This record gives sequence, C-alpha cells and structure tokens, in this order.
Amino acid sequence: PSGPPSSKPPLTVGFDLDLTLIDTRPGIKAAWEAFSAESGVAVDADLVVSRLGPPLEHEMAYWVPEERVTEMVAHYRSLYPAYAIESSPPMPGARDAIQAVRDAGGRTIVVTAKNGPHAALHLAHLGIEPDALVGGLWAEGKAEALRAHGARVYVGDHVGDVRGAATAGALSVAVATGPCAPEELAEAGADVVLTDLTDFRAWWEGYLA
Repeated sequence: PSGPPSSKPPLTVGFDLDLTLIDTRPGIKAAWEAFSAESGVAVDADLVVSRLGPPLEHEMAYWVPEERVTEMVAHYRSLYPAYAIESSPPMPGARDAIQAVRDAGGRTIVVTAKNGPHAALHLAHLGIEPDALVGGLWAEGKAEALRAHGARVYVGDHVGDVRGAATAGALSVAVATGPCAPEELAEAGADVVLTDLTDFRAWWEGYLA
C-alpha cells in the first residue's frame, strides 16, 4: 500500500547563480578592476562580464600565462568579498521563484560554477535562502549535484546549464538574462525558455498542474 502523500520526496528545483538569481555583473566588474589595479594584469572587465558562466579559471587563462592561473585566481578570490557582494542585486523575480517552489512544498538547490563560499556570501547578503548550495561545478559537471539532490528541474541562463540539466535527466528551464540569446538556449536543448524569472511562477504552477 502506498503511504500518505507526505511520504513522497519533495520536488527539488535547481537554480544557477550568476545572471540567473543574482546580477553579479557590477560586482564582478569591480572585483576584476581591483584585481587589475593590484596585480598589474591588464583586463577588459567589460568583456569579462559579457561572458559570465564558465569557471573563473577559464576566464583567468585569457589574461595571464597558464602557469600563473592558480596563483592569480587565489589573488582575485581574496579581493572578491570586498568588491563584489554589496554591489550585486538580485535578478528580477529571483526571490519569487525560490518562494514559488517553497509554496508548492518543494526544495531549492543552487548549483553554480562560482566557488561555494562566495556564492554563500551573495545569497546571505540578499537574504535568499536555498535549501542547499553546491559550488565549483560547470556545465555537465552540474549534473553530479543535481542527481545527488534529486533535482527534477534546473533553471539557468547559459547553454552550459542546459547541458547540465540534460546530463542529470532534469527538465531544463532557461532564462534569457545571461550571455545566451533565447534562440541559442532553445537550440542547445532547453525544454522551456523564459524571458526572466518574473515568468517563473506562472510557468511553475502550470508545470505542477
């Protein structure tokens, strides 16, 4: 016999962080400008924030020789909390999207390529409280955390997020708030493409129904 409805595991929805839940562009730009000033490495911070998504190591490799990437990533990360957190606002609809999942009795997990401690600082600063946070995972690698937490839906702004959802066997919900155009997200295999997270609740309620 099946148990009472409450014995069913809650539906878990994963969210990306940068340009999905939080507009980290102003903060990341300020952190790169501070890094450039301190390290003497010339960096086009506007170009950097136009292509957010992949891990920091990938971006750093454009600006410094390969043998210095690890050291320079550590230097950038040491500056990040002071420059990037307070200037990065939530994306439109971000808080409501998390709340919509909660309202339905679901769980939320943030899975991001950003390192975990900095992701946690961003979320705490904005008072956004997912049930779990996993940092340091990119593209197909995100599937590891999505599967571990039983996420059935993954929401992100990058074609890498679409690939991560597909690898995990989760429904891919893409928001066109990052570097990838709606057509690009659809071509990559997104199951749903939303303009931004203000459209999430209506989609979610329809999906649950």
